Amino acid sequence: MTRRALVARLDSVGDVLLSGPAVRAVAASPDVDEVWLLCSSIGASAARLLPGVDRVVVWDCPWITQSAPPATPEHLAALGGIIDDCRPETAIILTSFHQSPLPLALLLRSQGVSRIVGASVDFAGSLLDVRLRPGEDLAEDQPEPQRALAIAAAGGFTLPAGDDGRLHLDQVRLEEARLDEPAPEALPEQFVVVHPGASVASRRWPEELHAETVGLLHEAGIEVVVTGGPAEAALTRRVAGTAGHDLGGGTGLGTLATILARADVVVTGNTGPAHLAAAVGTPVVSLFSPVVPAVRWAPYGVPTVLLGDQHAACAGTRATDCPIPGHPCLTGIRPAEVVDACRRLAPRLFEAVGSTPDRRHAQEVLR
Repeated sequence: MTRRALVARLDSVGDVLLSGPAVRAVAASPDVDEVWLLCSSIGASAARLLPGVDRVVVWDCPWITQSAPPATPEHLAALGGIIDDCRPETAIILTSFHQSPLPLALLLRSQGVSRIVGASVDFAGSLLDVRLRPGEDLAEDQPEPQRALAIAAAGGFTLPAGDDGRLHLDQVRLEEARLDEPAPEALPEQFVVVHPGASVASRRWPEELHAETVGLLHEAGIEVVVTGGPAEAALTRRVAGTAGHDLGGGTGLGTLATILARADVVVTGNTGPAHLAAAVGTPVVSLFSPVVPAVRWAPYGVPTVLLGDQHAACAGTRATDCPIPGHPCLTGIRPAEVVDACRRLAPRLFEAVGSTPDRRHAQEVLR
């Protein structure tokens, strides 16, 4: 009989990528033959790129995903069908600090799952066989990959010797994903990626400042590739202008990962591509809104320059729209700072073109 473990991570692309080390820990167990990853339709494309995943199963969670589908008997029955098909010996529920594993644990238990691991502030009764208590035996202020690894370790799943614990993608699956996606235009030999979009407004640096940054990099002799999802094509076109290569709306996640892997540095906000860049080992200039803590969600395991006022009044609010007029936590970042951060992370790129940012001109532009 195949011994299966079900790992659940039910939110977005970035969150699924951050769960990668924990998934590998479960897959490394001698007591596990297969790992099934339960995720949302939003996170599925990332789940399919993770090492250690034998099967991805998709279910949109009524209490976690932004779409919040109705918790109808039919929708809950669909999850029951997945569990009945999987028949896991163990379920590991990976959550962030603001999420509870208990609703899912109840549904899993009702389907006969005999061992469930999770982290819950609330008393779990008989719903969790292994329970970590955030703030007590699970540190709150730690990177999300380490939090997920701690939950897995409580269930007896640890990384094998030689695994560095960083974010990684499965290269074979990455190539397979690219075959199903449109091929991008030819890329420059060396370049910076600027990804101006984010899923919520509170995490977006203004597009005019992105465009100004692209212009400054271009003037410094640096090629710039601007990326974005299908709904962001107009945004990337404006940001790229005549100075950048606009790939907005033209790449799937596999192709985007390949582009980010080839880049010298990536400029982006607190959004999925920041974690995708980390998963392919590319340094990140992180335009980080403090609506969530950077200690938990900053790019993990790669050189990073964190920009943005982490002590702004919006800190920790988890707001989707900035509650402070003028969005000061991000609008205070100047394009010259971003260019300087790129130079710090990729000095050889600037040396290769025999140029450094013209700070005097940058200051004139900012007036």
